[in-house]
Amino acid sequence: MDLEKSVLRKVGEAISRFKMIREGDHVAVGVSGGKDSLTLLEALLLLQKRAPIRFRVTAFTIEQGKFLRPIEPVGEYLRNRGINWTYVEDAPSLDLLEEQPDHGCDVCSRFRRRAVYEVARKLSANVIALGHTADDFCEAFLRNAMFTGRVSALPPVTWSREGEFRLIRPLVYVTEDLTTAFAARLGAPVIPCGCSQKTGTVRRTLRDFFTEIEKEHPFLKETLLSAMGNVEVSRLLDTRFLTLDEPPSTGLPELSNEPLVSLTVS
Repeated sequence: MDLEKSVLRKVGEAISRFKMIREGDHVAVGVSGGKDSLTLLEALLLLQKRAPIRFRVTAFTIEQGKFLRPIEPVGEYLRNRGINWTYVEDAPSLDLLEEQPDHGCDVCSRFRRRAVYEVARKLSANVIALGHTADDFCEAFLRNAMFTGRVSALPPVTWSREGEFRLIRPLVYVTEDLTTAFAARLGAPVIPCGCSQKTGTVRRTLRDFFTEIEKEHPFLKETLLSAMGNVEVSRLLDTRFLTLDEPPSTGLPELSNEPLVSLTVS
C-alpha cells in the first residue's frame, strides 16, 4: 500500500465532500504533538501544492501542561522544515491544572477552545483544522448513543459560535493505524498527552472494544462511518422525522454530495 497516497486520497475526499477548504482560506492546524495532528499537517501541506485552489497553512500548539515530555522537539522539527509554527502557553489552563488537578475533559476542552480561538485570531486564520480521526468519530458515535442517549458523533465541519472560524476535521476517513504508520515514516517526534494514557474511562473502554471486535470484523470503522452518512430518519424514534398522521405525499428529497472543488489524489 502506498501510505502517502492512501492518506492524501482520504483527506482529499473529506475536504471535497464536506467543502472544508475554499479559495483564499488561511488554515491553522492544531498540532498537539501526537501522530494524528502531525499527519494532518503534512497532508494539508502536500495537498496545498497540488490543489486547484490557493490556501495558506500554518501550525500552532497550545500548552495546557499535559504533555508527557517537552514539546520543543516538535517545534524544532517543524522549524527545520520551514513550517510556520506558533507555540502558546495558556496560563488559565496551567492555573486550572494546579488548582483542580482532577478536572474533567469537558472543562479542559472549554479552556482549550478559548485558547485556540485566541491563537487563530492572532494568526488571522479563518479555518481551524483539528486532528480527529475515523477512530474518534466512531468512538463519539457509540459513546453518545450508549451513554448520552443521542444519535450523534463529531461534525466534519462546524462553525465557532459567532461564525468567526470554520472548524474542520479532514482526517474523518483516516484511521489511526494509518496515522501511526504515516507519522513514523515522517520521522516526526511524537509527544504523547497524559490524557491519552488514562485508563478506566469510557473512551478507553470503547478503544478496547474496537481492538477486540476488529479481530473478526476488520472493516468495522469504515462501516460505522458509512452509517453516519446514510441516516434513515424514518426508521428511528424521533417523532420530528416521523409521519404519524397520514402517509407522505412525496418522498424525501435527494441530497447532493457534489463537491465544491475536487482535492482528491488519483
